[in-house]
Amino acid sequence: MVDSVIGLDALVASLRAAGEPTRLRILALLAGADLTVKDLTTILGQSQPRISRHLKLLTDAGLILRAPEGAWAYYRLTEDDAGARLTDQLLMQLDPADPTLARDRERLAAVQRAHAEAAAAYFAANAHAWDAIRSLHVPEDAVEAAMRRLVGPKPFQTMLDLGTGTGRILELFADLFDRGLGIDASAAMLSVARVNLAKAGVANVRVRQGDIFALPVPPESYDLVSLHQVLHYLEDPAGAIEEAARAVRPGGRLLVVDFAPHDLEFLRAEHAHRRLGFSHDQVSGWLAQAGLDTVVVEDLTPERASPADLTVTLWLGRDRRTLVADGTATERLETIG
Repeated sequence: MVDSVIGLDALVASLRAAGEPTRLRILALLAGADLTVKDLTTILGQSQPRISRHLKLLTDAGLILRAPEGAWAYYRLTEDDAGARLTDQLLMQLDPADPTLARDRERLAAVQRAHAEAAAAYFAANAHAWDAIRSLHVPEDAVEAAMRRLVGPKPFQTMLDLGTGTGRILELFADLFDRGLGIDASAAMLSVARVNLAKAGVANVRVRQGDIFALPVPPESYDLVSLHQVLHYLEDPAGAIEEAARAVRPGGRLLVVDFAPHDLEFLRAEHAHRRLGFSHDQVSGWLAQAGLDTVVVEDLTPERASPADLTVTLWLGRDRRTLVADGTATERLETIG
């Protein structure tokens, strides 16, 4: 394909950028984690200006990407097909037993342990709020089992999790997709997600900071997009679904998980909930406006079913277009049920 090859000048520039010991070590480190300048100065033992210059050269050559996140910026390997393939080929030639690379991995592990300690402190400070809400609805493992059942066992290429929080939903589906991305507005929660995903050994996922109403992703680029317990925090849930649907590939799916309508006002007053749940027709209507057919709606009700308990509802929408042989999209003639 034309967009997956590299021109002569660009290839030479990429090889020159990668063909230096420190920059090659940086590429090897970024293959295992998204890292900041501070992380890399700690691991590599070099000054901030020197590391920043190496990162600029790699970025200019299209081998890595810079993702601002609050006051920080995280660096990661490029997602461009041609650049990613070139980087993969270069890193495959490296001997993992090389003493320098082994030492870098040890220092990376130490940096990740420090991040884990900070994330654990943040999580502990906020856990009471999440525990209070979890106690009101069916156990999380029941919700996750229902999500897996609705999505099904068939593998797919790409997943986008919006409001990713701790990264749990990406971890839940990691065995099904080739590449996953989590978006969250909170830098603190993204730190938690990075630690959790690394601890779980999930290597095919990255997370980044972003606005759920202006997603930093190309349109029509994900097979599955998820919004798990996100809509009730938003002033404009319909707008969030519309923006999420923009990222869904023809024939792809959008999975929404949230609360059914309820009267627990304390969630609005004490836990920043903007909406007290959503009806079946409300979310299905938003999916339809965004060009998605509602395939399944399912309620999960606590066994006690008291007025103080919450019902969790799952909606699965599917893009009503399908790909044809030439790679273009066409409208399906009938709704998939």
